[in-house]
Amino acid sequence: MLLADVRAAAPGDATAISRLLAEAIREDYGSALGEIRVGRLVSDHCSLPRIRAEIGIPGGAPGWLGWLVAAGPDGAVVGAVSGGVPVASEGEVYALCTTPARRREGVGTALLAAATERMRTHGATAQRIGLPVEQAPALPFFAHHGFTALTPLRLGRTL
Repeated sequence: MLLADVRAAAPGDATAISRLLAEAIREDYGSALGEIRVGRLVSDHCSLPRIRAEIGIPGGAPGWLGWLVAAGPDGAVVGAVSGGVPVASEGEVYALCTTPARRREGVGTALLAAATERMRTHGATAQRIGLPVEQAPALPFFAHHGFTALTPLRLGRTL
């Protein structure tokens, strides 16, 4: 049962997004990538200044559509997604994560649907996502939503 509302991220959500994304990366990829590579991923993608800046510029950079968050009934952020349309007609999901305790409750599906709708509004007819490892834990989720392997580390689907 989905008990989360999806909305555009606000500046006050940056810390929660950073923590949630870092937690998801460590949990999902820690054993496959090892501490050093996971540390680099967290450093590159979860930087609080970076996320704050990204929240402040939706539509302000070519192809960037911003962050969306899913918030539970208490207002706590339980999931986040970012994406854009970096090239004509091709949407890109840059990050998608849910708090581990809320997985399999429809939060990720709601976030992906909202991001997809934003991308369609901006002309996307296809969608892509890159993964850090071939056997990513998210593969079944994306396959369920119609994504197929384009390369071992890249998935895509037609919208």
